[in-house]
Amino acid sequence: MVMRFMSVEDMEQYLAPCVQTEGGVKVLNKAKLRGEPIDRLAYNAVFHEDQEQRGVTRALIREIAAQTGAVPASIQGLYEAMGRGEVSGFTVPAVNIRGMTYDVARALFRAAMKNHATSFIFEIAKSEMGYTKQEPAEYAVVLLAAAVKEGYEGPVFIQGDHFQFNAKNFKADPAKEADGIKKLIKKAVEAGFYNIDIDSSTLVDLDQPDTASQQRHNYEQAAAMTQYIRGIEPQGITVSVGGEIGEVGGHNSTVEELKAYMDGYLKTLPKGMKGISKISVQTGTSHGGVVLPDGTVAKVKLDFETLEKISKAARSDYKMSGAVQHGASTLPDDAFDHFPKCTASEVHLATGFQNMTFDHPAFPKDLTKKMHEWLHKECASEKKAGETEEQFIYKTRKKGYGFLKKDVWTMPEDARNAVAKSLEDKFDFLFKKLNVVNTKPHVDKHVKPVALKPDLKAEIAAAAEPGKPAEKDDNPRAD
Repeated sequence: MVMRFMSVEDMEQYLAPCVQTEGGVKVLNKAKLRGEPIDRLAYNAVFHEDQEQRGVTRALIREIAAQTGAVPASIQGLYEAMGRGEVSGFTVPAVNIRGMTYDVARALFRAAMKNHATSFIFEIAKSEMGYTKQEPAEYAVVLLAAAVKEGYEGPVFIQGDHFQFNAKNFKADPAKEADGIKKLIKKAVEAGFYNIDIDSSTLVDLDQPDTASQQRHNYEQAAAMTQYIRGIEPQGITVSVGGEIGEVGGHNSTVEELKAYMDGYLKTLPKGMKGISKISVQTGTSHGGVVLPDGTVAKVKLDFETLEKISKAARSDYKMSGAVQHGASTLPDDAFDHFPKCTASEVHLATGFQNMTFDHPAFPKDLTKKMHEWLHKECASEKKAGETEEQFIYKTRKKGYGFLKKDVWTMPEDARNAVAKSLEDKFDFLFKKLNVVNTKPHVDKHVKPVALKPDLKAEIAAAAEPGKPAEKDDNPRAD
């Protein structure tokens, strides 16, 4: 099948039986659109070599998604209801998709629809955007195309995960580092990321004499970024902002740290301004898990007691939705039903799905070989002394997503379907474990998506950024 459109006119002609474009976009035939047409639109939005074509295609997908009922949204209303105690008993899964994004998103939408759930989040971290070559505008549009393909109707929660400060850069030039985060936030919000996690926990200074002093740079920058977000969020939309108090992989967080952070944050934030809706903590996990010499992941003992204490304090003292657990995707299956029991509001999941993809029997062996050869050439400097081949590959293969981006997207259909089916089954399992089944009524009550008309010029401008090449990240943060 030829996926590429020759021109905008070629695209409009091809779509004529199912989408009217002259005089305004109008979906004429949803069923026909959900066949080959939406597949081709998604492909061209990502891979067409012409910037204008990519931008026009992305704007068209946004309009089509809005007309068919899939709208980027903020989860703020649901989280405020959690903070008031009106909604409880489930933990919202936030899934990072690093590659094969269209097919993986489709699998997640299918699992959600099967479970009558709309309380789930798509996310991508600052570091992931670079090594997977997925800028915010592209990522959001692919998710919306996947929603159209599967007939999903409801809010699409898209989140910027770990919009993180680099401690070394901040020390050298605080203003420059903060400006870089602001630029990323602006791109994300303009793309429809109405959920942003500010990770200034890297600025916590444990050499300071007391907890408040240790958290000072953390809460000051979180407040500054919150204020910036409030100034650029679209009319009628309150972006859900998250904060973080503990370096994931470091010492476990405490209620004392939560109070020091929040008291300082609220004093710094302008009076009357909406603050963060959730708080990320460290309870014993690490991003991607701890890799053993044979390439397997070490078992982790999670401190659910700490998670519960901080989550309850976040709600009772500060009316937030609760605590957020990072680095959870490589935990054993029997761990996941503990999250709703200890009232965690959100759990972040990424590497486990990557492992399922790359290790799947259907994943083409030639692509695995191609990726490994590239990793040995481009990431050789990242191999540590005494590290086994299995550990090196496990640690670096996430960067293979950017290198293999088109190869993975265009894998044989039977291979893509097999991988996607395994992921759909896993999503279905997690929805049940996290107790988000039948949560659609809660979301319908507390979340009112606002469909914004796409800005064609902005879409074309954003399409100029196909993503950065894979590179070493001094603070790689993604789950």
